[in-house]
Amino acid sequence: MQQRKIQQEEQFEDVVVTRADDRTIRFSELTLVSTNDLRSVEAEWRRLESLAKNSLHQGFDWCRAWTEAHHSELAIVQGVAGGRTLFILPLEIVSERRARIARLLGNRFNNLNTGLFDADLAAPDAEELQNFSYALRLALSDTADLVVLDNIPLIWRGMQHPLSGLASIENQNHSFQLPLFQNFEATLAQLNAKSRRKKFRSQSRKIEAIGGYDHIAPADPAEKHALLDIFFRQKGERLRLFGLPDVFQLPGIQDFFHRLMDVPAKGTDTPLTLHAIRLRGEHDGHIAAIAGLSRKGDHVICQFSSIDETICPEASPGELLFWLMIEQSCREGASVFDFGVGDQPYKRNWCTQETVQHDMLIPLTWKGSLMRPLLIGVTRAKAAIKRNPHLYAMAQRWRSGRCPKAPEAPASDAE
Repeated sequence: MQQRKIQQEEQFEDVVVTRADDRTIRFSELTLVSTNDLRSVEAEWRRLESLAKNSLHQGFDWCRAWTEAHHSELAIVQGVAGGRTLFILPLEIVSERRARIARLLGNRFNNLNTGLFDADLAAPDAEELQNFSYALRLALSDTADLVVLDNIPLIWRGMQHPLSGLASIENQNHSFQLPLFQNFEATLAQLNAKSRRKKFRSQSRKIEAIGGYDHIAPADPAEKHALLDIFFRQKGERLRLFGLPDVFQLPGIQDFFHRLMDVPAKGTDTPLTLHAIRLRGEHDGHIAAIAGLSRKGDHVICQFSSIDETICPEASPGELLFWLMIEQSCREGASVFDFGVGDQPYKRNWCTQETVQHDMLIPLTWKGSLMRPLLIGVTRAKAAIKRNPHLYAMAQRWRSGRCPKAPEAPASDAE
């Protein structure tokens, strides 16, 4: 039986790298400043984003695309010492329940958040964390009522997050990863390799029987954007089928992803590359499955995926596409294939690693102090619903109120 290791702070005490002995810069030495100009900090931003432990979702290109698509009100918080930037928290200010929330750029479309922290910044002690929260209030109290840093793993790839002591609550969603090896067979060996290979051969035969397929990842700009538009239509139809709201129709979202498509790759690093199964033969050109991948260093993240089951659904084109993308990621030297947040059966079938994420809620004003327990309560309620299949089904029916006859969406479809 496939075993899944759940990554939590308690389970990594023996492997966490702290490097507390030779650090020269502590949180107590930092001055916190805030700016609304991305360009003014681009050089230091790109230096910090290059560090492996920092998430690609806090990368400059990702945040710039989000800002330009949403015309965000920015609060880029920097920790500075001796003229050097030691951390950056790229925040935007949004209104919610008559309060101003400072949250990480990208919001729900980020699968993993870390902020950007220099490797030479020492892990803070309890007093330094308390002083950090106070300094954050001084820097942002005229701008926001509450800072929300969500979807942060307290331990990521053996490193403890510098702000882990500020964790308020476990996020209702976990993320799921498959460790990769250069040898694809070794990667499959973590799973039920024999069953996987048999399923792949069966899928391939079924599609070959109707003319075959191509695994494509277009590089031409026009083809990339056209395929992204197909994804938006395909995903929208899938979500409507299950009576769920289409999050990709929210203002600015499609523009955001189109902007990411225009960011040039740097070697294997890319904020967004599309992969698809394109049929040949009598259904030539039909797109049966699409997925969007991001990569930074050896870490690949699947940002989204969709399928079209109108032709040969028995071939499971979505599963076939994941096989091909994971196989390619192994060849190209990646060491982690990340399926992102959200508990879905196909992720559990592929993944051997489950990562717990946390939210940090830091009040800046009296309004923020009132909002904090309310948002924590909402997160607890969501977690309880997701753990209970009956409650989850009821919640899905409530979400699909405008489509009362749509079939119930299992936890496997869309978050």
